[in-house]
Amino acid sequence: MSLDPSPLPVIFQDKKPQHRRQSKRRRSKIKRSWRYFYLRFLRLRGTPRYISRGLAFGVLAGCFPLFGLQTIMGVLLAVLFRGHKLAAAAGTWISNPLTYVPIFAFNYKVGELLLGFGIGKTQVTFPDNWQSWAELKASGLVFLVTLFFGCLVVGLIASILTYFLSVRFLSRWRRRG
Repeated sequence: MSLDPSPLPVIFQDKKPQHRRQSKRRRSKIKRSWRYFYLRFLRLRGTPRYISRGLAFGVLAGCFPLFGLQTIMGVLLAVLFRGHKLAAAAGTWISNPLTYVPIFAFNYKVGELLLGFGIGKTQVTFPDNWQSWAELKASGLVFLVTLFFGCLVVGLIASILTYFLSVRFLSRWRRRG
């Protein structure tokens, strides 16, 4: 006779309570880390304009499909225009694996509309014959120009909005504290 009160072997016993505790711990760690980064951002040294310039250039760089180079581009722009380098690196996080597709699809559509390829106009199409390098190169160039033009327009608008909103937010936050 076994002294174990459960009739099922240990393998089949329900472990939900432990799992719930672990998921709560993970959520609280994630929440704490986000709060830590948020507070670190608010406590950055420099004037609100200096920090906002860096953040705006990071957002501008984050709108371009230069995976892996966005942070470098944002920090370089922040150095050139005297913005906060860490804020520029943080600003590039607007494009991440969850937001790549929607951002770049939107940017492409903006480029299409502004360059005249959109509604009721000539549509950009890729050739059916992949053996024709000339057609493929021409279509690829039109696609890239359209995408990068849309990225530039959306990035400029987003960075200008980011600059003014973050100056206002940081100024109010610092006056309050």
